[in-house]
Amino acid sequence: MKIHEKYIKRCIEIAKNGLGSTAPNPMVGCVIVHKDHIIAEGYTSPYGGAHAEVNAINTVNNKSLLKESTLYVTLEPCSHYGKTPPCSDLIIKHQIKTIVIGCLDSNPLVAGKGIERLRASGCEVIVGVLEDECKLHHKRFFTYHNKNRPYIILKWAQTLDGFIAPLSKSHKLPVWITNAYSRQLVHKWRAEEQAILVGTNTVLEDNPSLTVRDWCGKNPIRVVMDQFNKLPLTANIFNNQARTIIIGSKNQNLISNTNIETVFIDWKDQANIAKQICSVLKNLNINSIIVEGGHQTLQTFIAENLWDEARVFTGSKIFENGLKAPEFKGRTIYSQLILDDNLTIYLND
Repeated sequence: MKIHEKYIKRCIEIAKNGLGSTAPNPMVGCVIVHKDHIIAEGYTSPYGGAHAEVNAINTVNNKSLLKESTLYVTLEPCSHYGKTPPCSDLIIKHQIKTIVIGCLDSNPLVAGKGIERLRASGCEVIVGVLEDECKLHHKRFFTYHNKNRPYIILKWAQTLDGFIAPLSKSHKLPVWITNAYSRQLVHKWRAEEQAILVGTNTVLEDNPSLTVRDWCGKNPIRVVMDQFNKLPLTANIFNNQARTIIIGSKNQNLISNTNIETVFIDWKDQANIAKQICSVLKNLNINSIIVEGGHQTLQTFIAENLWDEARVFTGSKIFENGLKAPEFKGRTIYSQLILDDNLTIYLND
């Protein structure tokens, strides 16, 4: 393995420690190498905190070593003031002469400016090492900036005979198709993404909390579609465990709660519901979302081709009739058995 690739691969590995906490910032990884030895590592702090390069540099006790070191990073160092000062300025301050970058930052505030600043100061900058791997790692960040929408993950569970729910049930509780281990994995996924979206019927029929109660992590922002103002204030999605965004109509009854926000779309434009929702989420700085709704909600995003991954569980139960699973086309990239459940992950090419 080429030496630069070795250290960029390590950058990607440690960057994953920021999954679920850095958004809307990218989860960047940084490694500092002095004479073939790693002397520092860092990854992006939770949103509002220090970036990966800062965290790595701060762990070096003998700062004189930095002049003779190479800094590796998954994404171009920033060059603008945001919540924190520019990382490129800190690198220049410590006279790090060689910087190896996985991929360019497509954020218009950066977009090559960080590299220009480094090179203007006399740094040697190498760009594009394991570029495809770094772009894949930063898929949420790049989708947000390049496609002007969140990275969208569709998720559902279906029976062996292809149903996601029975036609009717006696209680407002979920009918579990999958086992407890699969459900815990879903809670882990929720902790990794910035938001989760469901439709009105899912709230009315299942009364979900949409939290990560079976996993350790941050609860996602709850986004609920409510065209006809049907959601009862007693629903679990209105508790104070997480922020809730209602996508409603302009005659919506606004709720006086600091954790609840109502935004509006044009429901008459049925051909562009998902597109409008994506625009709303982009404006709210949400860069990734899991869509866990019922058939109609999922099919809305599929019909408008606004999805990136589909994570589908197939359980061992048989309903014989019920609500059919969504119809879609995607490329299988992963498959795994979880006891008697089968998990398949598809990519939208």
